[in-house]
Amino acid sequence: MSQTAAVPQEHGRFPYSAIVDRPPLRWPHGARVAVWVIPNIEHFLFDRPGAAIVPATTAFVPDVLNYSWRDYGVRVGIWRLMEVMERHGIRGTAALNADVVRHYPRILEAGKALGWEWMGHGTNNSTMINAQSEEEERHLVTTVLDTITEATGTRPRGWLSPGLSETHRTLDLLAEAGVGYVANWVNDEQPYPMHVRNGSMLSLPYSAEINDYAAFIERGQTGEDFARTIRDQFDGLYEDGAVTGRVMAIALHPFLIGHPHRMRAFDSALAHITARQEVWLATGSEIADWYVQHRQAR
Repeated sequence: MSQTAAVPQEHGRFPYSAIVDRPPLRWPHGARVAVWVIPNIEHFLFDRPGAAIVPATTAFVPDVLNYSWRDYGVRVGIWRLMEVMERHGIRGTAALNADVVRHYPRILEAGKALGWEWMGHGTNNSTMINAQSEEEERHLVTTVLDTITEATGTRPRGWLSPGLSETHRTLDLLAEAGVGYVANWVNDEQPYPMHVRNGSMLSLPYSAEINDYAAFIERGQTGEDFARTIRDQFDGLYEDGAVTGRVMAIALHPFLIGHPHRMRAFDSALAHITARQEVWLATGSEIADWYVQHRQAR
């Protein structure tokens, strides 16, 4: 069989489901929107390209300009983000590269004190999940989960791949390793179950739109532009949530959102969200658990 013929043309992970045909979804205490905030806490290798603010130097090895621009996030940006989120009573669900455990243990110490949740985010953000063999990918997944478990005392229940990357077997290997929810699929405003080889898997709504990387790097937005986008998204979901509950994901990278000229506007966006009564500020596992326990058959 040719390699092309072996690649499935359909994912086979879930059936089509129109949100208007589903039974109403209710969150705790009548909340219309479950809001989870996902700081991506990442380590980048020094010998290869990565996210860049200045394209002219990306071919250099090392690319000191862009590497050090990214390094700002773990040295400065994450601390400003933690302060603002704590002010609004929001616990993060941090997508954590396993290499962060070794390089930046101070961040884990602070996150644990704040009651943050940790979910797997690959080894580092220079290594995508795509070209590995099955055994290599299985080793990557188990090593990441074991490393975070040893460092935090809690085994990650969720997973966000670097760059939302997957092979055709990733979901099966994650379920095999005990992961219960994944945030790679950005196609819904409610959780939904996914077919896996063994066990179970839930897709939790993540966002490529309410995402500071897309906002600042790809769309060239200002901090206030992004804050306005967050407010508009929340207001729309809040209105729709009167009929059936919605999930709002806010995806963040400390090397981007953590600068003062952006954080002040982000602070105001969180104030807008937390001023409403029918809002559930939750972690990924809390959303997943509630959905599994209370969902109705579709």
